[in-house]
Amino acid sequence: MAHIKRGLQKKLYLGNLEARRDWGYAPDYVRAMWVMMQQDQPDDYVIGTGEAHSVQEFVEVAFEHVGLDWRQYVEIDARYFRPSEVDFLLADASKAQRVLGWTPEVTFQQLVRIMVDADLQAVERELKGGVGALRVRSQV
Repeated sequence: MAHIKRGLQKKLYLGNLEARRDWGYAPDYVRAMWVMMQQDQPDDYVIGTGEAHSVQEFVEVAFEHVGLDWRQYVEIDARYFRPSEVDFLLADASKAQRVLGWTPEVTFQQLVRIMVDADLQAVERELKGGVGALRVRSQV
């Protein structure tokens, strides 16, 4: 999407837009791991947000964040459909919340915007001749 925004790419090819996932922010999960390590007794925990969002929702938020209509740029490509797709993945982190007091701090919308902003910054660095500049230009 960052390449599209900067005019370096025309389309984004994706598979199943209906697949729903529990999208989470890695630093939130690292914080959960740290809290687990502070416990007197080891135990198993499921870490997640408890919210499922589709790939399409992710795309919509990402493109909206940069002021583009995703429908003009996203194409479905059968090559990106997984042969054994799990359509719905949702974590139940209630034990982590109850025992560890852990809850995610970054929302789905915040996560998407963080990722988009990071990609936009990376493309800007590449366009200024940073690491990977030749790789980006060769993909156009």
